[in-house]
Amino acid sequence: FNNINNFNNINNNINNNYNFRKMSSLVIGERERDGSIKPATLSTITAAKQLNKPISLLFAGNSNLEQIAKQASSIEGLSQVLIIQNSQFENIVAENFSSFIIELQKKYNFTHILSGSTSFGKNVIPRIAALLDVSPVSDVISIVSEDTFKRPIYAGNAIATVQSNDSLKLLTIRSASFDKAAFSNNSNNSPIVQLDINSFLNSSSISNQSISNWESAQLTQSERPDLASARIVVSGGRALKSRENFTIIEQFADSLGGAVGASRAAVDAGYAPNDWQVGQTGKIVAPELYIGAGISGAIQHLAGMKDSKVIVVINKDTDAPFFQIADYGLVGDLFTVVPELINMIKTAKNK
Repeated sequence: FNNINNFNNINNNINNNYNFRKMSSLVIGERERDGSIKPATLSTITAAKQLNKPISLLFAGNSNLEQIAKQASSIEGLSQVLIIQNSQFENIVAENFSSFIIELQKKYNFTHILSGSTSFGKNVIPRIAALLDVSPVSDVISIVSEDTFKRPIYAGNAIATVQSNDSLKLLTIRSASFDKAAFSNNSNNSPIVQLDINSFLNSSSISNQSISNWESAQLTQSERPDLASARIVVSGGRALKSRENFTIIEQFADSLGGAVGASRAAVDAGYAPNDWQVGQTGKIVAPELYIGAGISGAIQHLAGMKDSKVIVVINKDTDAPFFQIADYGLVGDLFTVVPELINMIKTAKNK
């Protein structure tokens, strides 16, 4: 009888492991510069939970993975945390990393692979899809079922419901549409699995040589919060008229402890750097408070911030389209209104 029971236990473990591999999702995790988990990854985990499948969370790097793995293991709803540590992942190049994900897929046979709709996710997911000959679904804002998803089209003016018949679904998730996954307070954390890079390097699709190599990075140092995850965003438009005048938007954002954004027109005119652009071709944001000063409200800009909780518009043109979606509108010259608001905020802070 003992032998029969042992056989049944082994058989159950094999079946459970088989089912896990056949019916599980992979979330590709991203880290902030300080080593913490990016908010976009937490939102992607929430989206993955709606698929009702076991979730594996992957982090790749060259050092300090134990700390982020321990932090990630306390996220509610995860089945396991996968980490792979190797020098080639010190600075991840999409071409090399995509090949690694292909080999990982061969081993685990995931049904869904998800990443945030970040620069990283939008660089990696399409490459994986091309290598596997499947169609990715980008910028998902709603999970209808395990094979049906909603995504915005026409600058957010219409929502497309997309059904994928591929055996593997590759998704990028718009973080503004999903809450961040919560961390558990109990000690029942998800297991951490250390992957062996050598078992993947033996594959012909992965090698230390690549047509693409990491050369260098020039990072902008700022004490302001990251634009994509900031609670408060203050954006300026073409009405600022010059790069020098745009500093008033920066001062306004600093007084509120927020991030600085810009319309495409302001970026194209050289008033603000590219990484400040909010909109369809820039960053998608959904802060608790969004303030737009001197922005008319073009469709492509609204597509990047219309999910904000509270929208405040400052414009001297009463017919500006931006007022139509604003919670609060202030008609006036921004060069007069904004300095007054900055002074009022400073006065309130000093009380």
